[in-house]
Amino acid sequence: MKDIILTGDRPTGNLHLGHYVGSVSNRVKIQNQGGFEKFYIMIADTQALTDNAERVDRVKNNIIQVAIDYISAGIDTSKVNIFIQSLVPELFEMTSYFMNYVSVSRLQRNPTIKDEIKQRGFERTIPIGFLNYPVSQAADILAFGTTIVPVGEDQLPMIEQTREIVNSFNNIYKPKEKVFNLPKALLPEEQICRRLPGLDGKVKMSKSVGNAIYLCDDEKTIKEKVMSAYTDPDHIRVSDPGKIEGNIVFSYLDAFASDEDFKKYLPEYKNLEELKAHYKKGGLGDVKVKLFLNNILQELLAPIREKRRYLEEHINDIYELLFENSKKASAQAHIILDKMKDAMGLDYTKLLK
Repeated sequence: MKDIILTGDRPTGNLHLGHYVGSVSNRVKIQNQGGFEKFYIMIADTQALTDNAERVDRVKNNIIQVAIDYISAGIDTSKVNIFIQSLVPELFEMTSYFMNYVSVSRLQRNPTIKDEIKQRGFERTIPIGFLNYPVSQAADILAFGTTIVPVGEDQLPMIEQTREIVNSFNNIYKPKEKVFNLPKALLPEEQICRRLPGLDGKVKMSKSVGNAIYLCDDEKTIKEKVMSAYTDPDHIRVSDPGKIEGNIVFSYLDAFASDEDFKKYLPEYKNLEELKAHYKKGGLGDVKVKLFLNNILQELLAPIREKRRYLEEHINDIYELLFENSKKASAQAHIILDKMKDAMGLDYTKLLK
């Protein structure tokens, strides 16, 4: 059996480098390797509204921006179905059934939910939709027969929750035929890529915190952000020994730098280990390291920006693609939903005599 792959993002803003190394580049790699049955990427607008209910226009307008980011970064729409969550009504019905298999206390224990509640300052004012989004996300995954979910490390609790829902469903209804696949998470190979820290060094790179480099940032903005990145606060003089741990510039170099980059932009060093050794010993300034990182990121993001400019002139074509893909996704989700309701005994057409 070939894998069915599903992943996605909330359209609350443009995608950033954390998205790129955490999931998007991995999606492009999987797409190019082939060998899968189907590959879905969902633009999770409904999920975005769980903490943006008063900013509907922001969510709606960012749908197209996220789609452009995907395609600009290398997603091939002939191989991957990019669709809009709210245009697949089957997901909402499936979510309503799944809510009966999960307790409030279980959702409150979800570590990702706990972190995001704290980050957003919800505390006791948390919207029900936000607390429930692991259940909604389970429906997103299970409605398409998904077997593989490429995610960042912070999403692992969501996959665990999804698997728990499948087990609860099977224990309650004991379906004669399998309804849902048990999905597995697929993490980026490099540890740093699983949760790229923000420029401020305090939390992961995030749109809501404002500590991100975006795929659409222009050359000047990228350089300004790189030069402002958090390093070792005790590395005051070039001659001072520097710390690598917690130094955001070196964290980004771990994620993006290759030996080829050293040949092009910093030939006095063979690789990143040599650069780190010099920095720790002393005699290497932060500015030089930041300029090296800037060169690497400029080379990475320049072709993405160029393709984005082209796509921005063909907005209607992208919307038409999203609408058509959403119809296909809805048809597939309807098949799984019918199987689910049949296993639950909710196929009322069987009552006709």
